[in-house]
Amino acid sequence: MQTDQDARITQPLTEAPAFGVPLRVAEGIEWLRLPLPMALDHVNCWILEEPGGVTVVDTGFDTDRTREMWEQALNGRRVQRVVVTHHHPDHVGLAGWFQSAHGAELLTSRTAWLTARMLQLDEQDRPTPEMLAFWRAAGMDPEIFAEREGQRPFNFADVVAPMPLGFTRLTNEEMVELGGRWWHVHMGDGHAPEHVTLWEEGGDIVLGGDQFLPAISPNLGVHASEPEADPVGDWLMACERLRGLATPDKLVLPGHKMPYRGLPLRLGQLIENHEGALDRLERYLSEPRSAGACFQPLFGRRIGAGEYGLALAEALAHCLHLMHTGRARREVDEAGVWLFRAP
Repeated sequence: MQTDQDARITQPLTEAPAFGVPLRVAEGIEWLRLPLPMALDHVNCWILEEPGGVTVVDTGFDTDRTREMWEQALNGRRVQRVVVTHHHPDHVGLAGWFQSAHGAELLTSRTAWLTARMLQLDEQDRPTPEMLAFWRAAGMDPEIFAEREGQRPFNFADVVAPMPLGFTRLTNEEMVELGGRWWHVHMGDGHAPEHVTLWEEGGDIVLGGDQFLPAISPNLGVHASEPEADPVGDWLMACERLRGLATPDKLVLPGHKMPYRGLPLRLGQLIENHEGALDRLERYLSEPRSAGACFQPLFGRRIGAGEYGLALAEALAHCLHLMHTGRARREVDEAGVWLFRAP
């Protein structure tokens, strides 16, 4: 039976802390908000008090500014362990620095560590032939393609510190002790494979990374490294699975935006958001279209140059999900562009 509490999402805090200034949000847990140079202008990191030091959950980009903010926030405390929820650079960027500078133990999923370390070591001066072919297949705007073809692409190593060899693996449904609490590990998926979420045993705190964001949905993108992937399908299955664990009283500490309660409702919203987008896209594909031509039904707004790459990756992910589930067919035109059409 649904109660009024089940039907609400509430925020116990009304204001976020200033960048680099830790805020206590629960006994032994501090919130550190760090800047990002993009439309989503921040990432949330969490400091868990330990005897003789702290455990850090997620890290921000590797920049001089964020290193200085960490040094000030730690105020002499040693980072004993660093937990990385997933491999994206705003979450893993300083993990290697904490390992080298503090002697910290790194805990994450195997997929997150292998992916992050591979990307950190894979530095490119120009887009590879595989990347160019992928952009063309996705239907990248010709002007943007011509511009990016001759530019140095974003490299993981630009904002991720070198990662030493070695980590401690977190696995699905194990328990781990961090900050004087025991946590259940439950893996998410879709936004990033083997995305670590941590659920307090006997308490109400959930460290959700980007799997449980309030107000916004995380990017579900397909990239040249796995051009036939189905992150939308992975996301929907993970949300359904994790919804079975969620209760309205949980205090979710997310990777971006504000802490909140109301996780069952939020997971339902995240599922409905993508199901609605898929329905709109299927109707739009009454004529053959490339992923690059599908921004309007998916996003309903103009996509700027800074958002274009992520938008293209997400549009392709939704087109591919319709194809993988039999709701669309794919053809390849003479220029090598993938054209999707609902049957």
